[in-house]
Amino acid sequence: MNTTLKRGSAAIVGVAESDLGEVAAGMSVIDLMAQGVHRALADCGLALADVDGVFAAAGQSRMPSTALCEYLGLKPRYQDCTMMGGSSFMTHVAHAQAAIELGLCEVAVIAYGSTQRSAGRKNVAPREYNPYETPFRPVLPASAYALAASRHMHQYGTTREQLAQVAVAARQWALRNPAAWEKEPLTVEQVLAARMVSHPLTVRDCCLVTDGGGALVMTSAARAKTLRKPPAFVLGVGESISHQTISNMADLTVTGAARSGAQAYAMAGLKPQDIDVVQVYDAFTITTLLFLEDLGFCPKGEGGRFVSDGAIAPGGRLPVNTNGGGLSYCHPGMYGLFVLMEAVRQLRGECGERQVAGCETAIAHGNGGVLSSHSTVVLGSASTI
Repeated sequence: MNTTLKRGSAAIVGVAESDLGEVAAGMSVIDLMAQGVHRALADCGLALADVDGVFAAAGQSRMPSTALCEYLGLKPRYQDCTMMGGSSFMTHVAHAQAAIELGLCEVAVIAYGSTQRSAGRKNVAPREYNPYETPFRPVLPASAYALAASRHMHQYGTTREQLAQVAVAARQWALRNPAAWEKEPLTVEQVLAARMVSHPLTVRDCCLVTDGGGALVMTSAARAKTLRKPPAFVLGVGESISHQTISNMADLTVTGAARSGAQAYAMAGLKPQDIDVVQVYDAFTITTLLFLEDLGFCPKGEGGRFVSDGAIAPGGRLPVNTNGGGLSYCHPGMYGLFVLMEAVRQLRGECGERQVAGCETAIAHGNGGVLSSHSTVVLGSASTI
């Protein structure tokens, strides 16, 4: 990641989801992207005519930025459809910040859409043949994350009950979020008794499968200060790619978040203890543990013990995934954009019952593939500039 980017030079000024859950019949991923763009622009008081940068990623569109521009009638000065899985959108934030600094664009939108629930996952994301893995018939991506969970349990004594605490905490946050898919309480016992998907992960250790999408709007720090909502300034960014397939992951208990997080902290001039709210990609319960460790919120191997006393649930010492996360809020194929949205909303103080008091800094971490790509963004309120 380019460390010459200037701390706080750009800000996220608009955020919005498209329709979520199970969308109306006939809705396409570009419909959802466009819906998100219109809503995010309305959120910050800008118009389509202001947009001169377009960033998009999607698993169901080969050229999503081009398709979105055609749909909206945009002819941007700059576009980018970098695809790194669920971490794409944090990388788009860094790319948009760079483009804004260089004068390549002034108002950028970052968009995503998925109809994974409506279309069916097998139709949306067919698996590539891997001669080292496919013959063993893994249930991907669950089996890949199950390997990481099993290794963490073996190496550090992490228990299934501790993994279940992550799902329970996410559900407790989701019950405070009117937009969340899951509406019923969840217990550790229910997580453990749920249908096994790939040992040691049950279906409640796995993310939701929903439709949905949305968009962010970014602009320069100077322009951000003139708009409708308080800006979320981009303080730090970082990126890391470690492998493509899980059989090539060097250490199943150490992710690229350790590198991307270190880069983002260095640019932001902050440390983990300076972060007020944590939003991480929780496709599976094990990812939350791994990212809390690798981003420096607890020592390596201590993630299970760290979450076991309700530390990341409402009222705990570290607010994590305060919208309910991919485990209980929504998960339309790739979840990274929603991690950023919740971080922005917490910094604005507009999260209602789930609002973290005095929130001035937030970290948003994205994960793509099978712990393959990682991108981290540190955001801050005006008081941090």
